[in-house]
Amino acid sequence: MVEVSTSILSIKEGEESSAFLKLETAKTDYFHIDVMDGKFVEKNTYEKMLQNVDYIKRISNLPLDVHLMVENIKETIDDFLAVEPNIITFHLEACKNKEEVYKMISYIKENNCKVGISVKPNTNIEEVYEFLPYIHMCLIMTVEPGKGGQTFLTDMLQKIKTLKNYCKEQELELDIEVDGGINLKTAPAVKKAGANILVAGTAIVMANDFKVIIDELRA
Repeated sequence: MVEVSTSILSIKEGEESSAFLKLETAKTDYFHIDVMDGKFVEKNTYEKMLQNVDYIKRISNLPLDVHLMVENIKETIDDFLAVEPNIITFHLEACKNKEEVYKMISYIKENNCKVGISVKPNTNIEEVYEFLPYIHMCLIMTVEPGKGGQTFLTDMLQKIKTLKNYCKEQELELDIEVDGGINLKTAPAVKKAGANILVAGTAIVMANDFKVIIDELRA
């Protein structure tokens, strides 16, 4: 079963409340929250996303899929735990060493939240293997993180396939989420490669009918 996590990054200023309600009606599986600090990535969405998730929690029971693109992982986890996200994903590249990775995994779990680890396009997927038995999801970036509306990097399809095959071989139950340039053209290949959660932003929020696009991405 393929699920759709709608990124709210591309929603226009001032249109947030109506867009959130339309996404609720369209039955997106998750609200995807892109948290950026202006350091790990160039863009800074930190305060805006804190405000948005606070509002979403007041109008919706749909789960929050929080993607941290930040240097200070623990501090950011603390800030977003208050809205009781379904899952918090942090970047492997933001951690100084393996000990920090394991520490963040444990800390998120201790706070009754699922854990995801994300990898950038230039990171070899093998680098995340040892952590997979302890997490719920691996997020593969198919664009360089930090900006919405980028073009899908087709060579990332092999990375998705490699991860999917490894999980099968090791009998690991793991969600594979893919984020970056996902639309009706790129989604079929991503699903075929092994992803079961698709993050889409521009393709959904720029459409006239959110539900039509979400249903087609799932199909």
